[in-house]
Amino acid sequence: MKIVSWNIAGSREPWRRLLDMDADIALLQEAGKPPEVAACIDVNPGPWRTAPSGWRLPWRTAVVRLSKRVQVEWIETKAIEYAASGDLAVSHQGTLAAATVTPPDGEPIVVVSMYAPWRKPHTSSCWIVSDASAHRVVSDLSLLIGRQQGHRIVAAGDLNILHGYGEGGSAYWAARYQTVFTRMEALGLPFVGPQAPHGGRQADPWPKELPCESRDVPTYYSIQQKAPAAATRQLDFVFASKALSDSLSVRALNEPGEWGPSDHCRIEIKVL
Repeated sequence: MKIVSWNIAGSREPWRRLLDMDADIALLQEAGKPPEVAACIDVNPGPWRTAPSGWRLPWRTAVVRLSKRVQVEWIETKAIEYAASGDLAVSHQGTLAAATVTPPDGEPIVVVSMYAPWRKPHTSSCWIVSDASAHRVVSDLSLLIGRQQGHRIVAAGDLNILHGYGEGGSAYWAARYQTVFTRMEALGLPFVGPQAPHGGRQADPWPKELPCESRDVPTYYSIQQKAPAAATRQLDFVFASKALSDSLSVRALNEPGEWGPSDHCRIEIKVL
């Protein structure tokens, strides 16, 4: 089974590209309502917005069935204030989407698309932070786990955090970001990629802020960088149950010629 995780930046063209990837499932972030050309695919129900209290964005996370090779059962999310015990309650609608996927000759897997929006802190007008949103997503995701071992979950998406370091080499931000990876590990969902040497190309030239031993692969380019070849930061990550981690292949499609029409590249996840 092939899964693609992709922040499509609210664009329409990535929906068309998905149909050419020979993938079974797409886990999308910042996904706007699909254009008519994508009418042949199946998407989890729900409004096309992300709605943290006080503001709304015209996109959401989505789980998309791209092939008939797999069966899909959507997992409904409910706003936390309206959710009953046993529901998949989410802190902010649009930041998490989930489904149970059954391949033709394998056991079911729960797949999750995750997105951590930027927020301004209460006490600062110049900072924007994403780890607060990422921790809310981790808390919501924990409701999909009902036993210590044996669960089969693949969770992927754009968390807008860094792995193993902080901006400009900041030890403070490195420590804050690490708490997200530590919590996922504690849940039984370790970080599984993409990472070098087999998970995509690394930044060249090497960024000063990136530790020399880092295995990160860039998955995002900024407005200032303008093009995939200049990308330096990895913002997109895949986590998986320990029962699955040895049977996954994870690669960032981050060569300039394969990047695609978004500021984030596609992440290819193969369940072997």
